Amino acid sequence: MWRPTEHIVELTLDRPGALNAVSTELASHLGGALRALAADAAVRAVVLSSSQERAFCVGADLKERAGFSNEQLLAQRPVIRGMFAALLDLPMPVIAAVGGFALGGGFELALSCDLIVADETAVFGLTEVTVGLVPGGGGTQLLARRIGAGRAADLVLTGRKVDAPEAYRLGIVDRPATDVHVRQLALDVAATIAANSPLAVRYAKHALRNGLDIPLHDGLEIEDAAWRAAAMSADRREGINAFTEKRAPRWTGQ
Repeated sequence: MWRPTEHIVELTLDRPGALNAVSTELASHLGGALRALAADAAVRAVVLSSSQERAFCVGADLKERAGFSNEQLLAQRPVIRGMFAALLDLPMPVIAAVGGFALGGGFELALSCDLIVADETAVFGLTEVTVGLVPGGGGTQLLARRIGAGRAADLVLTGRKVDAPEAYRLGIVDRPATDVHVRQLALDVAATIAANSPLAVRYAKHALRNGLDIPLHDGLEIEDAAWRAAAMSADRREGINAFTEKRAPRWTGQ
């Protein structure tokens, strides 16, 4: 759903009969939609949500995979990886609105977003080892970066699930939806982000993402390059003018 006045796009996972399990078709469609969004300068924030209350996404469609040969499973792999890569590569911030189950690849979809908001029904788990697999949508890497290696190992190697309160304590969830619907909270966060300079937000996301797990000196150079690009922009001049004139800024993203 495109909200043009807010510059927000909401992508809704909608396979209710399968609890949004990721089939080859869903992965292909979602990857394509994400790649199209990446090229749209009018979009300032994205919300990834579910059409149902029971699940955000339960991961890979194991019923589909049950009939796969080894060759078919390997042929599906680039489609799945392409979906996750398209989500990670979005230049604008993405907020996951999680209610119900977020398991396996569903958890990895949330981890691929910049922020995760969740309600009290949320259940998270990288359960792949319980069916003879390894998390393959970035789970081993993204979870460790989010909550630390030891805590990530606890979840990945046991395959155990955590409820919303524990997920918040661990740092999996960034904002709990306590007195508002999780989807509305995600849209509110997206609107707050979208009200800022779109250029500055994109550069800030770039610095955050690319400065991780590299020497501090190198990370500061990435930050400095982002600062310089934003500082020379029309958005910076508009932001200062709007501040001094006590009015809302009119961003151009240039």
